[in-house]
Amino acid sequence: MQGVGFRPFVYRLATELHLHGWVVNSTQGVTIEVEGVRNVLDSFLTRLSSEKPPRSFFQSLESRFLDEAGYTTFEIRESTDSGETTALILPDIATCDECLTEVFDPANRRFRYPFTNCTNCGPRYSIITQLPYDRPNTSMRAFTMCPECLKEYDDPADRRFHAQPNACPMCGPHVELWDAQGKTVAVEDGAIERAAAAILAGRIVAVKGIGGFLLMTDAQNEDAVQLLRRRKLREEKPFALMYPSIEMAQRDCVVGSIEERLLRSPEAPLVLLQRKKSPVAFSVAPRNPNLAVMLPYSPLHHILMKAIGVPVIATSGNRSDEPMCTDEHEALARLADIADLFLIHDRPIVRVVDDSIVRVIAGREMVMRRARGFAPLPVTIKENGTEHLLAVGAHLKNSIALSKGNDVVVSQHLGDLETQEAFDAFRTTQRDLQALYRLNPRYRICDLHPDYLSTKEAKAQGSDVIEIQHHYAHIASCMAENEIEPPVLGVAWDGTGLGTDGTIWGGEFLVVTEDSYVRAASLRPFRLPGGDTAVKEPRRSALGILYEIYGSALFDDSAHKILETFEAGERLVLRQMLEKGINTPVTTSAGRLFDAVAAILGIQTVSGYEGQAAMELEFLTSGMTVEDSYPFALETTGDRIIVDWAPMIEELLKDVRDDGEIARAATRFHNTLTEMIVHTAKKIGRQRVVLSGGCFQNKYLTERTIGRLTEEKFTVSWHQRVPPNDGGISLGQIAAARRILRKQNEVA
Repeated sequence: MQGVGFRPFVYRLATELHLHGWVVNSTQGVTIEVEGVRNVLDSFLTRLSSEKPPRSFFQSLESRFLDEAGYTTFEIRESTDSGETTALILPDIATCDECLTEVFDPANRRFRYPFTNCTNCGPRYSIITQLPYDRPNTSMRAFTMCPECLKEYDDPADRRFHAQPNACPMCGPHVELWDAQGKTVAVEDGAIERAAAAILAGRIVAVKGIGGFLLMTDAQNEDAVQLLRRRKLREEKPFALMYPSIEMAQRDCVVGSIEERLLRSPEAPLVLLQRKKSPVAFSVAPRNPNLAVMLPYSPLHHILMKAIGVPVIATSGNRSDEPMCTDEHEALARLADIADLFLIHDRPIVRVVDDSIVRVIAGREMVMRRARGFAPLPVTIKENGTEHLLAVGAHLKNSIALSKGNDVVVSQHLGDLETQEAFDAFRTTQRDLQALYRLNPRYRICDLHPDYLSTKEAKAQGSDVIEIQHHYAHIASCMAENEIEPPVLGVAWDGTGLGTDGTIWGGEFLVVTEDSYVRAASLRPFRLPGGDTAVKEPRRSALGILYEIYGSALFDDSAHKILETFEAGERLVLRQMLEKGINTPVTTSAGRLFDAVAAILGIQTVSGYEGQAAMELEFLTSGMTVEDSYPFALETTGDRIIVDWAPMIEELLKDVRDDGEIARAATRFHNTLTEMIVHTAKKIGRQRVVLSGGCFQNKYLTERTIGRLTEEKFTVSWHQRVPPNDGGISLGQIAAARRILRKQNEVA
């Protein structure tokens, strides 16, 4: 791993043991040649593993003995960039305690310097242009170190020995505060102080950080939060928060030991925390029992947050469905009607890297958005292969992945490919990863859906293309990160994915075999009136569900309150669509089943953002102790088990009419989904069960399902390092394609 201070560590260790030789960085990793007596060399080799820098890890460690060379010193040689690239790049790392102490020490020459770093912290992935990781190959190449910084850089005893982004106020990047016209209104420390004052005054400031801009305003100021929502055209989707300290976060939220470790970790992700009664404005996360919280992760953020002293909104500096701005001039153009001021700096950001999101589920962390702090760390998989593969992921929550041997480098979260800006970022990242690792993959792996922009892009490249069914990729992703071999039963529940039969899957039970899968069971199909429109209008999913049960009689029964959410003319058109099968695709989607129930319960009939209905349905389970579930049926049709939700819906409707306790009904609904999974798994008869897909971001559903399956003696695996949502699809595409290629090679 490059960028962790490994060569300085080797230098210090060899010097301590009075060994001579050299160490060098290359595109293959680190090569060491060290000379001395045998027992000391054995000690050196042992201590390489036991005392290595905390952010480093060995993919492999190979050693052999050579003839004496007669070295008289030990040196760090100049890096080489020839040969195949196998070295790995470190993610951006949050500010370490030593650097933070210096930043707030008035006697230190880096007092309040926003770009303080060392070999243990600071930017990596967001500044590197090519391997090996040396200053000329980063965006810091424009800044020449002053004599004092160079002395640190050259001193083996200093923790900044070969720290590539090393800088100070004399020679490094600087900050400025711009107004909305791009005029400089303050510089250096004054810029930070004025930005802090503006935020406390209810203004919106765009702050250039490590991987892009964040939009910040006072999270305790309801008017400021509402203003940001209006300007960003973001009606209800929760905002992320940055807190000045862990103590203040603990004041406002329930922070368990795992959550605290995550907040303080070098990855410093956003962590979903249960909120307490607090001064945080209601509009930060309307009707949401959780807050997405992070601590400052760069010196600039630490200095700014110390000056502000209260939690702030820290949301991505972009418009909806666009990637974050990374350049100050781009930000000025794209965010001028959102931000009042721009706190910028002159260190270029090489690639956009958003904040990661983590949630603690079943006693361990689950990465829900994999970006800063995690990407581009590789996932090592068992499916080996000599072919280099590029997986282009899905259409929503896109990430891409590049394989080299057993390592799969999964990119940062790229978002939904809904806008030209997002698609451009997707294409740039493809070129970027291939250039960094100097690979020209023979195969491109994509989704079955022909209309996904990622699929179209893969097929336009002219190389060999392998298509992987969406839900198979979900299960293969979870299997890969958990290093699980088939056969397994994979439960893939999400919103949308094209099936091999041309319908929209999403409530699937797949038995994964050595090189393929069998669709062993699925939820009962129903129609989605309006197709993709139903994703934004849960009431349409409800209409499709009810039509599946009652047919056209649905429209003549005023007892079904969902009809009242449509105008008379809309009801007529929707009835004709369903009766004639026009623009009403068939689906088995668990995600749309969540939407339907949310609409039937009156929780959400039209969503303001993706997943809102399902999230608000989950929120109702908070604090509930309901243990019973609704009835359902398992029916075998041909070679597939159909999990029939109709008895559940009919009983749920009765519940709502009789007592109106929607929280109890919502909890019983979740319990029923768990029992559907358990009973179907028992009928299929596979001992190991794998859970994947966006529905398993739901804490209540996932924890209850894991618990019940475990009670029934199943072995259960779920996601941790890679998202269960479509952000993990690219890893699964690689793993599944590896199995296909291995089978082809065996046949050949």
